Amino acid sequence: MRLSVIIVNYNVKYFLEQCLCSVMKAITPLGEGQVEVIVVDNQSTDDSVEYLRSRFPSVFFIENHENSGFGRANNQGVQLSRGEYILFLNPDTIVAEDSFTECLAEMQRQPGLGAIGVRMVDGGGKYLPESKRGFPTPWVSFCKLSGLTRLFPASRVFARYYLGHLPEKENNEVEVLAGAFMFVRRKAVDLTGGFDERFFMYAEDIDLSFRIRQAGYRNFYCASTTIIHFKGESTLKDVRYVRQFYEAMILYVRKHYRGIGAWFYVQLLKAMIAIRSLLQSKPAPKQGLNRGQEIAVTGDAETVKAIVDGLGDRQITNDPQQADVLICCEGEKFSFRQLIGTLEKLAPGQRAFVHGSGTECAVGSASKDRQGEVILFKLLSKIHLLP
Repeated sequence: MRLSVIIVNYNVKYFLEQCLCSVMKAITPLGEGQVEVIVVDNQSTDDSVEYLRSRFPSVFFIENHENSGFGRANNQGVQLSRGEYILFLNPDTIVAEDSFTECLAEMQRQPGLGAIGVRMVDGGGKYLPESKRGFPTPWVSFCKLSGLTRLFPASRVFARYYLGHLPEKENNEVEVLAGAFMFVRRKAVDLTGGFDERFFMYAEDIDLSFRIRQAGYRNFYCASTTIIHFKGESTLKDVRYVRQFYEAMILYVRKHYRGIGAWFYVQLLKAMIAIRSLLQSKPAPKQGLNRGQEIAVTGDAETVKAIVDGLGDRQITNDPQQADVLICCEGEKFSFRQLIGTLEKLAPGQRAFVHGSGTECAVGSASKDRQGEVILFKLLSKIHLLP
């Protein structure tokens, strides 16, 4: 077994459906029996497992009776996995057909690599700077929190949080990889013990990246393949999120740093909890679809025709650049790689939804501050937007 794909799910069954659809296309080049897919469900209340099990019979589902946290659930998957390599993958992602083969090839070219991350874009096609990061030392974090990183986004000194001096479209050795897509050599997982389960959510990827380097391996950013990470879907950006994020960072600092600098760092993070909690605005409401919006459907021709027919009397345009909403359809004649490229060319203000072949829905997320949206195609005769 060459690769084990481990996905932790919590109440995002439609996003996970699209994710699994893309995963199935990405494992095809590796050959039959070379990849296993394990989904660990953390006590979802949206019937995720029941909904997905029949649709993806080759996927192994683990049903937890409590939300055990991101790190612990991933470690559960590792214990049952058999792959020479392990991919920790978020359920709100869409991978390209070459995402796995590119990472495997890089691992084979560079035996000193412990983990690989890839170039990520959000649901609007915008590059996500957290695709490659530096360790959040007191100085690096001060630069980010003070705004210096934003003022000097390409500085080697002030922008190390996102390694702004490294081009987004070039492969490079980096320090921190995102847990949304972390392709890890099993030997590195065995040496580090996997995720530290004290991190319930957030910062666990920073901690694991740190320990992989401590174990003598290197972390690598692979820009030759791009995935979608629908920022905002898995987590509502509210006051609770602010507290959980900064408390996880405090745990990370206390674990890895010592001295007066670490003490000041913790005080800064505590202050940020108070400040951000006061300033945190309410999550942006879902935009919904209305009949005044023009919709364009693009991608695989056969799927496009079926969806357009099912949209009925809604305003359909043949010009994707003029549409308010773009539904991108993967299929036999339009790959996920092409779909991702289409999202990167969206016009300002456009919203996009992703539809994988064989599914009856499309998913999208217009902003990291807004939870994702789902369009359900009921026999392609009606279109419903989930509240």
